[in-house]
Amino acid sequence: MPLGHNFENVLGAAKGGADWAWEALYRDLAGPVIGYLASRRAPDPEDVAAETFLQVARGIHAFEGNEAAFRSWVFVIAHRRLIDTRRKAMREPNLVAFPVDESGHQGGNVETEAMDRLVTAELEQALEVLTDDQHDVLALRIIANLTLEETADAVGKKVGAVKALQRRGLIALRTHLDEGRVSP
Repeated sequence: MPLGHNFENVLGAAKGGADWAWEALYRDLAGPVIGYLASRRAPDPEDVAAETFLQVARGIHAFEGNEAAFRSWVFVIAHRRLIDTRRKAMREPNLVAFPVDESGHQGGNVETEAMDRLVTAELEQALEVLTDDQHDVLALRIIANLTLEETADAVGKKVGAVKALQRRGLIALRTHLDEGRVSP
C-alpha cells in the first residue's frame, strides 16, 4: 500500500535512522519485492529481498525523488540482486536439504509437497511460454504494481519496449491458456 502524502516524512525519518520509518517502508514494499523475486524463481526470495533491503539501507542517503521513483529504485535493486544471485548459483553446487516436519522428522509431508508441486508445476508450465524479458515485465507490472515507466527503469529498457513485451507476453499467455482448454 503506497504511503502517499506521508512518503516524504517517512523517507526523511528513514534517512535519519528511525525504526518506525524503516518498518513502514518495509511493510509497503516487502510483499511486492518477495512476490516479484518468487515469480522470477529466485532460489530463496526472502533472502534476496533481505539483500535488497540491505542495499536500500546502504544507499538511501543518496536517494532523491518521490515515492514512485523510490519504488522503482527498490525494484531496480531487487532485479540486480536477482541477477547476482543467479550468477552466484551457477558457480556453486546445488545442495538440497530435506524438509523437517512438525514432529522433527526429516522428510516432510509427502501429500502437501505433492499438491504444492502440482500447482507450482501448472503455473510454471503456463509461464514457460514467456521469454525472460516478458516474464520480468509482467511480474513487475502485475506483482510489484509498477507503472510502465518504473518497470522500464527497473529492467533497463525504454517504455515502448516494455509496452511491447507486456503485450506480447499477455498474448502468449492467453494463447497458451486457450489451447489448454477442453472444448465441450
